Amino acid sequence: MRDKDKKIDSLPDSFETEEKTGAFWDAHSTMDYPEHLEPSDDTIEISERVFEVQVAEDVFKKLEQAATSLHLSVSTVVDKILRKQLV
Repeated sequence: MRDKDKKIDSLPDSFETEEKTGAFWDAHSTMDYPEHLEPSDDTIEISERVFEVQVAEDVFKKLEQAATSLHLSVSTVVDKILRKQLV
């Protein structure tokens, strides 16, 4: 329920940068601006699932080092290693 005494900042017409947009929405809720929301008939299909796997800290540090040297994310390095080993 909306607090009647809560002051809602006006929604800017535009934002100067993506960073300022992010900062605004980090501090505000879309639920405070219902007049700007529109219903949508869009459907989202999930085409790929991602899983979390726990690894020991020393292994993760080695993965980070490898990722840094290859200019890749840790996730990408793990994916490449697992695909190579499991084929």
